[in-house]
Amino acid sequence: MAEANLLQDPLRFERRVPPCAVVIFGANGDLTKRKLIPALYRLAYERRLSPSFAVIGNSRTAMSDEDFRSKMRESVEKFLEDSPFEEALWEDFSKKLFYLAGDISKDDLYQQLGAKLQEVSGTFQTQGNTLFYLSTQPSHYEPIVEGLGKAGLNKGAGWTRLVVEKPFGHSLSTAKTLNDNIQKVFPESSVYRIDHYLGKETVQNILAFRFGNGIFEPVWNRRFIDHIQITAAESIGVEGRGGYYQESGALRDMIQNHLLQVMSTIAMEPPATYESNAVRDERAKLLRSIRVPKPHEAPLVAVAGQYGPAKVGGEDLPGFRQEQGVDPQSRTDTYAAVTFWVDNWRWAGVPFYIRSGKRLPKRVSDIAVFFKQPPLNLFGDQSLRPNMLIVRIQPEEGISLRFLSKQPGPGMQLRPVSMDFNYGSSFGMRTPTAYETLLVDAMIGDATLYTRQDMVEASWRAVQPILDHWETAPFDFPNYDAGSWGPRDSDAMLARNGHVWRIP
Repeated sequence: MAEANLLQDPLRFERRVPPCAVVIFGANGDLTKRKLIPALYRLAYERRLSPSFAVIGNSRTAMSDEDFRSKMRESVEKFLEDSPFEEALWEDFSKKLFYLAGDISKDDLYQQLGAKLQEVSGTFQTQGNTLFYLSTQPSHYEPIVEGLGKAGLNKGAGWTRLVVEKPFGHSLSTAKTLNDNIQKVFPESSVYRIDHYLGKETVQNILAFRFGNGIFEPVWNRRFIDHIQITAAESIGVEGRGGYYQESGALRDMIQNHLLQVMSTIAMEPPATYESNAVRDERAKLLRSIRVPKPHEAPLVAVAGQYGPAKVGGEDLPGFRQEQGVDPQSRTDTYAAVTFWVDNWRWAGVPFYIRSGKRLPKRVSDIAVFFKQPPLNLFGDQSLRPNMLIVRIQPEEGISLRFLSKQPGPGMQLRPVSMDFNYGSSFGMRTPTAYETLLVDAMIGDATLYTRQDMVEASWRAVQPILDHWETAPFDFPNYDAGSWGPRDSDAMLARNGHVWRIP
């Protein structure tokens, strides 16, 4: 009951986390260095962490506690966002960082980890509360969970929770298998599948925007909205991660998880309460309502692309097949665009267009809601520009409402104008990073922004026929130049419904 009250507390983001130890598997990896330790340091800077707190890092690399602390200091100084580095704070924080080298496939690692947890619990009074964070490659998830279970570390004097990074499986069947194996050790209520997009302030603000105001929800349906576009564009290529990326691709890496979760947030029904399961129930219902394409429909509702070499701004950019570690005949999609249809009362007949790609002209993630035209065209062609609501996720977080207004002067000349809300200028305060928000939520036991297994399976179900089709489809790759907005077939997909991609 206490946890339920905490979840509904409107000031929950101001609470400090309870006493706990955080165990990070993959502590020598990029995620730990770039995101996790800087986020924990920032929480310490804001006095959000309990004094009864400790971190135990693990990887195979041999390192002492001091070596680990030195590495993490370098990472915090390099990757800390919009925050000062305080020597005195670091001295206190670093005393709570420990390192345990070991092979995750060996039982003795987990025996040593259990002893270390007992030690830090006695030293820092963490009360046996433990958050296990899997910051490793996905193939290590199951061995780690099995090892924790065999050593009895899934149960302790306090609570134990497991944070799992994406991807949650490589397909629908592997996602189910992964879940079955995790739940042999940890119950669903203790599993936190992290999706950092849901931790972004603007994505969270969608709920406040829709359900905290009285003027938008009445028009948030098929009668007033023509279509919705969701874009996640990156200007960079694979940045030395070609070997990893060619095993996933844009559809798996971005659309199946991040962007379908964003879509579920923009399109879900109002929850009865702002409480973890109520919010996730509505997201899950939306994902289950997505029409699963039949095999013969896959080419009509999805487009795969792969960037080729190009000269942009005087710089020669390699194609994906020329990137380090990439198969010269790779069929991996570096661009994916999908039309999703939601078969429910609110959204029947409204297409949701989602696209994501690498080596596009700019880095931008946003949602564009296109409203229907007025029923009578009083002003000729100049009034054919649709009203739009644009939710900017990155790099500049905010919301814009675009509509037509009379231009000053004689006659009735219309031009588009915007009403803009910008997080930075409106609140004049620092926006927490997604990992700061999500780490706090995991430690206090709030799963609202985490993905539940039924949501994972529903999103895989929506894209699996497309992935199956792409396994054997004849692709003429590369089919878009680096620095362009993707393949022409993507434009044709929208044109079949009388729509065009918005240029962010």
